[in-house]
Amino acid sequence: MADEAAVVEEGGASAAQSPLVAVSFQRNVHRNKKYLEAEPKALGVTQIGLSAFQIICVGVLLAKGLGQIHTDVSFFISSLLVVIAGAVAVAAQNLHLPTLRACLGMQIVACGASLFNMICILVKMDHMPSFCWAYYYDNITLHYGDICSNIESIHSHFYAEGVLIEAALLAISVTLAVYCCKVVNCCTPAPKMTVITVQAPAVQQ
Repeated sequence: MADEAAVVEEGGASAAQSPLVAVSFQRNVHRNKKYLEAEPKALGVTQIGLSAFQIICVGVLLAKGLGQIHTDVSFFISSLLVVIAGAVAVAAQNLHLPTLRACLGMQIVACGASLFNMICILVKMDHMPSFCWAYYYDNITLHYGDICSNIESIHSHFYAEGVLIEAALLAISVTLAVYCCKVVNCCTPAPKMTVITVQAPAVQQ
């Protein structure tokens, strides 16, 4: 009886010393799923589509003799980099860590490429020559002068649309890069989540 009383007393002492609620901090093993919150498939496909649209439009203008070969070649290369970045963003949906790191690097490159393309378009808008002034010296060709003015207006609106598209591509690249940073943890240490463990007291029989 004395031995049984001693065992019960020791068990009660250990139960009294063990906490009923334990708080610990653990790494969030599901943090890589935070990348999916950015909707990478939609944003990546948007990057590919808008960049392909820019490439086709500039290619058509260049084929018609309305482009500038020394700037359009650089524009093509930058747009292709954005297309590759969009493809990597879609591929990173498998949440494979090396692919996510590649996505982060390509999105940073895409940010620079979109900014470069925006500057190129603004430079071309600023240096766009005007040919319509020659039509207004003769009343006979006044009709052709109006047509020429409309064409120049369409040309300037086309470049303005290009600036808006590049701004959208820049915003998409920044968004995907931020979400990749949260997953890859290249700038800050991995966040820890609070885990609360509730222990039920032992039932004495």
